[in-house]
Amino acid sequence: MPIEISPIGHINTPYKEKFAIPRQPGLVTAAMGQIIFAQGFNSADFIRGIEQFSHLWLVFQFHQTANKSTSPLVRPPRLGGNEKVGVFASRSTHRPNNIGISAVKFEEVILVNSQTRIVVSGMDLLDNTPIIDIKPYIPYSDSIPHAEAGYGQTKPQETLAVIFSQNAREQLAIYQQQHPRLDTLIEQILSQDPRPAYHKTKTTDRLYGVALYDLNIQWRVLQNTCVVEQISRLQD
Repeated sequence: MPIEISPIGHINTPYKEKFAIPRQPGLVTAAMGQIIFAQGFNSADFIRGIEQFSHLWLVFQFHQTANKSTSPLVRPPRLGGNEKVGVFASRSTHRPNNIGISAVKFEEVILVNSQTRIVVSGMDLLDNTPIIDIKPYIPYSDSIPHAEAGYGQTKPQETLAVIFSQNAREQLAIYQQQHPRLDTLIEQILSQDPRPAYHKTKTTDRLYGVALYDLNIQWRVLQNTCVVEQISRLQD
């Protein structure tokens, strides 16, 4: 029988597009987000006691893949996009029910215009992702030290050094007043080399852009170094 599920709210994050979102939670610790509750769930009673937990599980919907077909086989990025595995043996965003889970760090509960919000960090979620449920992370049961993960056993290595051009540093000084730790956020994202796999083997000075908050971050890769060339408002 079909199951009907209604989101309890959504999360605001720095990630305005899928490009450059980290592959897993916890890889970009400087990413800060706010969970905003839907009508009917905007009561402090729903989250009473949540401050006892350092981390939370977010159950969410991959809302930008909801109407796309699902293949039984996918190509995980950790396998270079060359080998196929079953969709249920992966964390692909293209899934039969488009549901994902993400462990995030709990920061604080705030009140904005009489609305209760949860501030979290380290998420790997697109801005405005619908949140289906929130559960506390329980270390003794949720962490399994000797678990084996096949092709995802180890944390991805940071492959690029990240530097800012003089122009970008001047712009960073301006925008960082509105977005604290913007420099760290950019460094943590770009050091993981978010370029498509087939671009990484080519020698090119192609200029890339990634949308973070209300900003367009433009950068290029030169000899295993990521150079941030410009930071500007998206509407610019």
